[in-house]
Amino acid sequence: MNLLSQAVKRWCAETIAEWNRFWFTPSEPHTLGLLRILAGAMLLYTHLVWSKDLIAFLGPNSWIPREASMELHQGTYAWSHLWYFDSPVLLWAQHIVVLVVMLMFTVGLFTRVTSVLACLFTISYCHRLEGALFGLDQVNAMLSMYLMIGPCGAVYSVDRWLARRKSAKDLPRPAATTNGNISMRLIQVHMCIIYLFGGISKLRGDMWWDGTAVWYAISNLEYQSLDMTWLVRYPWFIALLSHITVFWETFYCFLVWPRITRPIALGLAFCVHGGIALFLGMITFGTAMIIGNMAFLPPSLVESAIGRLAGQTNRVSSVAIPADLQRRRNRRSA
Repeated sequence: MNLLSQAVKRWCAETIAEWNRFWFTPSEPHTLGLLRILAGAMLLYTHLVWSKDLIAFLGPNSWIPREASMELHQGTYAWSHLWYFDSPVLLWAQHIVVLVVMLMFTVGLFTRVTSVLACLFTISYCHRLEGALFGLDQVNAMLSMYLMIGPCGAVYSVDRWLARRKSAKDLPRPAATTNGNISMRLIQVHMCIIYLFGGISKLRGDMWWDGTAVWYAISNLEYQSLDMTWLVRYPWFIALLSHITVFWETFYCFLVWPRITRPIALGLAFCVHGGIALFLGMITFGTAMIIGNMAFLPPSLVESAIGRLAGQTNRVSSVAIPADLQRRRNRRSA
């Protein structure tokens, strides 16, 4: 009995230690910085799209009236600042402010403030436009909510550039923080939940079991951006794609954590969402999901990749500028 109790206590202690390691081990902010740039650009693009017909979406005679939007959320904790006015002048004024905030968040200017505002504005627009939303809007809201928790402006940002200019000495390396790790873990866990429930829902459909689901997707003219109907000549390949997709989505939450299977899970994610973007016309949704998957990239890998890219850019510039100056000198001498 003593041996059993000791084993249980040891297991509980190890479980608690692993839980604390998973959530509270300080993490460097490089992956968060990359996600801020990519997710911020998607937020800016999404709200620019609303600008194409802002009054039709939000004005006094909008497709989804304010009263209907408020009624849909009655009895919940949802809130939107857009419920309280529909004047075209005020709508455009606040929308310009929103676009400026999204741009500042993307480039990392006053990130501690603009990250919170970007999240609040995103959710507020979603609550007002209930009924006109898609998966893209949900992913945008998820990423913006978790990015405001961590120091997403600590690197690759205007904030970092300004701090370097103001500092008399070289800035130290960005510190690893606990809230940065929590932010990344929340995105990772949320992505696993999305895929798990997506896979379970697919398992309820007969087309995923008989292998025809991919065919019905690529043959649907409403979503078709590239004609892939020639695949009808290869029914075995269509069935293989269908079964791989549902298997990957269902077991993503198990495959993405071990280092040995993580590249496979992320590679399949890139292929699936890249295919959705290219062949089914859902470019923004496919891109947003790929951005979410980047939360599993280690900060050291992101730092190394961006460092190499920056180094190549600097080398190209150092070669191109003298050549350009030489051409100008040649013209002057001629």
